[in-house]
Amino acid sequence: MQRSGLVQAIKWREFIHTSHLFIKGYIQRCQQDQINLVGGYLAYISLLSLVPFIAVMFSMLSAFPMFAEFRQSMESLLYANVVPSRGDEIKDYVNEFIGNTRGMTAVGITALIVVALLLIHNIDKTLNKIWRIHKRPRPVISFSIYWMILTLGPILFGTSIAVSSYLVTLTRFADDFTPGLSSFLLGLVPYLMSWLAFCILYLVVPNTKVRIRHAFFGGLLAMLLFELLKYGFALYITHFPSYQVIYGAMALIPILFLWVYLSWLVVLVGAELTAYLKDWEQLMKDEASETEECCE
Repeated sequence: MQRSGLVQAIKWREFIHTSHLFIKGYIQRCQQDQINLVGGYLAYISLLSLVPFIAVMFSMLSAFPMFAEFRQSMESLLYANVVPSRGDEIKDYVNEFIGNTRGMTAVGITALIVVALLLIHNIDKTLNKIWRIHKRPRPVISFSIYWMILTLGPILFGTSIAVSSYLVTLTRFADDFTPGLSSFLLGLVPYLMSWLAFCILYLVVPNTKVRIRHAFFGGLLAMLLFELLKYGFALYITHFPSYQVIYGAMALIPILFLWVYLSWLVVLVGAELTAYLKDWEQLMKDEASETEECCE
């Protein structure tokens, strides 16, 4: 019994020591990549590209009548994640801006598309930098990928909303046989969609092979932080509206910038974990190899 307890204590000590080294290395990596500065840069680019990106996205969706009935659900989901508790206000402003783009010339529409592509390019460049990837595809290939994301992304987004609506319908039928199942599954859908979105982002964007389990944990961390951020931000806006007194009619601008900045920090934190897990596995393999050589 004493020997078993001693072995267990040694294992716990090794686990705590390994966990400490992992967390320390992860924090050092985040500091080295200066994600706080990168998050500010991406927030600025995002605010510059927000209206053009949404305008292009809904223009793409308008070409498919099948998504017309889901547009309200798409807008609600999108703006609810832009700024919690202020999504309706953002929606009114953005819809007004989008309405103004209908009278634009071909040159103006081209400029909108270029600005929207600029956002995708900067996201791609930032995440590849986190993965320490310096070799990039040729400009023509990169442009083709960005254009595919800009055109197919809204369609996939609309499809996900349609599938979610279909699943909600099924859960309502299932609720007749299993009371409470519908409410439980409806509560899980937003979290699962957020988790899946982060996983796909970490799997697809880096110009290297990313293991699914690494993206799984990175996406999980990003999803949990994002949901906590939404809850805390909504709580602050509804219960501590001091920013409204200070900024008055301009209060939405700093609030929007702060939210976008914090959201990008969440994305970068998840990306750093996904990339660090690969380095950590390699480090563990190297240490195991050295240990085996010493024993021999």
